[in-house]
Amino acid sequence: MDRRRLPALLARLARHVPALLGLCLLVAAVYTLKSTFDNLALSDVTRAIAAIPARSVWLAIGATVLSYWLLTLYDWLGTRFAGHPVPYARVAFGSFCAYALAHSLGLPVVSGAAVRYRLYAHWGLTPAEIARLIAFCSLTFGFGALTLGGGILLLAPGWVPFLGHTVPDFVFRAIGAGFWAAVIAYVTLARFVPRISIFNHEIALPGLAMALAQVVLATVDLAFTAAIFHVLLAGAHDLGFFRFLAIYLTAYAAGLATNLPGGIGVFDTGMLLGLSPFLSTPRILGALAVFRLCYYIVPLFIAGGLFVGHELLLHRKRSAGPLGETALAVAAASAAVALSGVLLLSLAMLEPRPHLPKAIADIGGMAALAGPFIPSLVGAALLVLAVGLTRRVKLAWSSTMALLAAAAAATALEGEPWWVPAWLILTALLLAPYRAAFYRRARLLTEPLSPATALALFALAAVTIVFASLARHVPSLPQGPWWQLILSPNLPGPLRLSVALSMAVAAIALWRLVRPGRVAYLPWDGMAWERYASLGATPPAAADGLMLGEAGKSAIAFRRVGRILLGLGDPVGPTSDRISTLWRLRDLAAQEGYDPAIWGAGPDLLATYADLGLAILPLGADGLPAAEPAIHAPRYLACVAERDLALLLPLLPSLAGQATLPALPGD
Repeated sequence: MDRRRLPALLARLARHVPALLGLCLLVAAVYTLKSTFDNLALSDVTRAIAAIPARSVWLAIGATVLSYWLLTLYDWLGTRFAGHPVPYARVAFGSFCAYALAHSLGLPVVSGAAVRYRLYAHWGLTPAEIARLIAFCSLTFGFGALTLGGGILLLAPGWVPFLGHTVPDFVFRAIGAGFWAAVIAYVTLARFVPRISIFNHEIALPGLAMALAQVVLATVDLAFTAAIFHVLLAGAHDLGFFRFLAIYLTAYAAGLATNLPGGIGVFDTGMLLGLSPFLSTPRILGALAVFRLCYYIVPLFIAGGLFVGHELLLHRKRSAGPLGETALAVAAASAAVALSGVLLLSLAMLEPRPHLPKAIADIGGMAALAGPFIPSLVGAALLVLAVGLTRRVKLAWSSTMALLAAAAAATALEGEPWWVPAWLILTALLLAPYRAAFYRRARLLTEPLSPATALALFALAAVTIVFASLARHVPSLPQGPWWQLILSPNLPGPLRLSVALSMAVAAIALWRLVRPGRVAYLPWDGMAWERYASLGATPPAAADGLMLGEAGKSAIAFRRVGRILLGLGDPVGPTSDRISTLWRLRDLAAQEGYDPAIWGAGPDLLATYADLGLAILPLGADGLPAAEPAIHAPRYLACVAERDLALLLPLLPSLAGQATLPALPGD
């Protein structure tokens, strides 16, 4: 291997470390949940939920309201720190929508940053001010976690679950002291130093009063969030609030590490393990269900309705063409599909699957082939397809619709509670109207049948045959999810290994079949130059390639700069194809291991750049960062600021001298 390429390769691998860590934690959570749910029926959990006192439920609701109210104060302080105060009513609306949607969905299109950009930009904040607001809110939450976590580690290190009796107390106390030292250092610097420089970037500090307000506010907010769960555990012996807080913070930190919405699966596993010495499993699961309902699900629906209503009242145009549907609804539908997969997997873990009636099984098809494994197999498949939906793949949409219909029918026939098939049908109805939003064709349908694709098809068929054979020919087969075959000590080792390998192969094969096709571009030559000019724009002096839109009617020139794939201005061409051009440029960047960025973007597509997860910074008329940006700057730089801004800033003068950007409307 060329030694010159080694740093770039290591950098690309390092980007996958968080995802790999999250996957490992999720796999460990599934394994733990399986052993925890043995011999546990869904009726046990429903009885535990019904047994929660009404007073505890009302207290949980009240703590939820207080927690979200405290979160609004993050933004209220943040707008003042950014130098652009906003009336509290608007701040409360924006903060609630941002936090409720980001907590539950966790997708770039509805991240807290994207929602705040849409709202605060309409209320007059500049992109630079919004960036300061977002950074302030993130920092505020971090100091609350450091304060509470440091206090637990310093004062009661033995309360830390899982590790409290294996790691010496002095180690925990040293970590806790470090947490508190960081908080004290921040407050001290805020008192005496107006600005600090970190990695050649100047960062403004808020002053003593606001820094103290940040720390106190975040600490109280995190305590109230934990209290939502704690009040649902009424009657637990020897479980005081601070001991519970140690368990909650540990589970919450593990959930954050996975980068999954709400830490789903991992947070729940941490709470189950940490609370198991104090409460029965059904009690913990019942409290978990009510906690997620109070803090995640109900606020999600309220915030989603409010946000969509706000967008409709303002008559804000979404993207036309293949991405012309409401981006929020598409993201919500994709998240609902993932939740449906989790629901089916959870049902499979909670109780054994009965066989379908013989009349139904004799019909054949998937029910007769997969037998008792249908719910868990469909659940696993929906999790894979949800990733395809976030990539806008049309085959993922059609496959998901088919599986949701099959799962709804199967759960109804098996006598599951009425709300299970109802949720699956509701998810399908939510997804159905947005077929046009899934515009990308899967690699299976866009490229010649390659050996890799043929192997994936063969593997998926082989796995189906394996499970058909198991369901029919192994009389002692556990009547439950497929992972019971892997973990059952009563089955031969080779059989368990073959099932494990089969499922791994099936997941990889399914993803390879529904993943989007590879993105192609035109090399920057005479033909690309003429193609770009024919769209009514002056071609740049230098470029590496030309990316066309899905319909081939819009284009954007780009250059490769270090680890960045840099678009030169907004796409040119008809509005109906410009948005897909940007998404294809983003896909090309991911395909080649680059970060996407746009230099010289106009104001018309800023919402789309936010959808892509890019930070937006104003530029002056010379193409360089504006020293004092106006509310409506003529051009912007959109990039992954936390990784790439330091690399791009020194290059902007040369870009400004070499590139000719397409004219903006009205220029």
